[in-house]
Amino acid sequence: MVISITDGARDQVKEMMKDESEGVRLRFGVKGGGCSGLSYSLGFEYDVNEELDMVEDINGIPVVINKQDAPIIEGTTLDFKQNMMGGGFSIDNPNAIVSCGCGSSFKAKERTGTPEKC
Repeated sequence: MVISITDGARDQVKEMMKDESEGVRLRFGVKGGGCSGLSYSLGFEYDVNEELDMVEDINGIPVVINKQDAPIIEGTTLDFKQNMMGGGFSIDNPNAIVSCGCGSSFKAKERTGTPEKC
């Protein structure tokens, strides 16, 4: 699994999905932008491009992830917390080295391949 989804997030996503058409999936990924360089993308998806996307069942939720996003979000946990002020999703990404104050954008660790041999 590229990401994990807590039970709280699963319950919230399922509640949100109940009004969607059959075959809907959760799309999770990143896009350029935000004050730290990247921001998270979370929404519903009906179409999957098998060349560009991977689909995983994570804690009972069908999730679509762009293959290019996978290294940046690998190990990420999606959670949902409810409090007196309402509720919201939180994202814990071990690959984020810098996050903005609001937590919606981040800068990822540099990924390097295998060093070339001389």
